[in-house]
Amino acid sequence: MMRPIANAFVHALGQVLLPRVIGMTLLPLLAMTVVALGLGYFFWGGAVEAMRAGLQGWALTGWLDGHLRLGWPGGLAALLAPMLVVALATPVIVLTSLVVVSMLMTPALTRLVAERRFLQLARLRGASLLGSIGWSAGSLLLAIVALLLSMPLWLIPPLVLILPPLIWGWLTYRVMSFDALAEHASQEERVTILRQHRAALLTIGIVSGYLGAAPSVVWASGVLFAALFAVLVPLAIWIYTLVFVFSSLWFAHYCLEALRQLRASREGAATTPVPAATPALPPAGAGSVSDVPFKELPREF
Repeated sequence: MMRPIANAFVHALGQVLLPRVIGMTLLPLLAMTVVALGLGYFFWGGAVEAMRAGLQGWALTGWLDGHLRLGWPGGLAALLAPMLVVALATPVIVLTSLVVVSMLMTPALTRLVAERRFLQLARLRGASLLGSIGWSAGSLLLAIVALLLSMPLWLIPPLVLILPPLIWGWLTYRVMSFDALAEHASQEERVTILRQHRAALLTIGIVSGYLGAAPSVVWASGVLFAALFAVLVPLAIWIYTLVFVFSSLWFAHYCLEALRQLRASREGAATTPVPAATPALPPAGAGSVSDVPFKELPREF
């Protein structure tokens, strides 16, 4: 299972820095940067202040503040408030990046992969645009519900490093594998590939989920260094976009190769000649062919 995953990874890595691909990331980057900076301008101060007030009213925060004595201006609540706001905003940014990349860029990236590696692969168009939107919307809704239900568990240190990437990975697997096969595979082929390669596709999705969590460091740096916030936030959003572009290429290479192998195996099974039946030999003791009596032909006069 790991060899096809690694092979698709290498091919995706070789294409993600192409000028054509980098150019594709600029439009989603511009749109999401404008939205993020606008929301931050109007709601950042109020969100941090509301979080700080909530933490100050929490008995555990007061107990920790008294014992740790960090000396931070405003206490532990003032230190944790912006970090928790970032923790809540990060899933929104990640999910938005995933949906934007999937809807606007995955079809173009899949065509790029097909042009370079799978030019002879027939396009059966087993999924429509509405079908893709419905699949993505349903998967996104399930992911949001899972994120909301799992948030109380994020307070447990190990789980905050496990649960969000797992949920993002599952969503990435669901959305990008569907879109990678939408144009080339029939509905039956897509269902077959998603069933037969579920473990491999989920592995790619989970790795992509952890890669998508990495830019949170840059996003959090914008909180700690307010002077660079306007620079670091677009940088973090662009990294998110680039990570998901790479994931889209990764899924496209793996899924189209799986589709090529599926069709090749079916064509091979259809063209394999059926061996001819072996003539039955006479039973033992029946004598040779010359021993078989024949009817004497009539004499000609």
